[in-house]
Amino acid sequence: MRLVNNARDAIDLRTTPVHLGLGSSAKPVEGFAWDPEVLQAYSAAVAPDGAEGRMVTIFDGDGPGDHWERHPAGDELVVCLSGSVTVTRDLDGVPDRVLLGPGEATINPAGAWHAVDMRGPASILTITAGLGTEHRPRTDTRPGEHAGTPGPEETP
Repeated sequence: MRLVNNARDAIDLRTTPVHLGLGSSAKPVEGFAWDPEVLQAYSAAVAPDGAEGRMVTIFDGDGPGDHWERHPAGDELVVCLSGSVTVTRDLDGVPDRVLLGPGEATINPAGAWHAVDMRGPASILTITAGLGTEHRPRTDTRPGEHAGTPGPEETP
């Protein structure tokens, strides 16, 4: 994994995220993978940007998300590019659902646990404050301190 300075070629955000850093810098992240070692290397490489750093990436999918996540360092922008997605946030134990169609967006507040469900084939673009991001498997319970309470219901 390495940050690329002065990139001039086309970037596929599905495979190569871009890190937005201090000084309005934008650097593709070559060799990125959702692997603990790569994530650790990415975190170390962008540590000087602190809470101001952002990762921009595109996810394609179909079906319910398999995990909850939260970003304590800052808000996350989720933009639906195609298809239909439901973003579910756990706000103080209350599920808050937002349905997005193409061109629509929502903001996940800093620290809020959230999950994304795609209704059929869909694509989203995310701009995420990655510092300190946490993931938890999605089960029949809400994340964190609300274990033992019913989880979010599926939206038709």
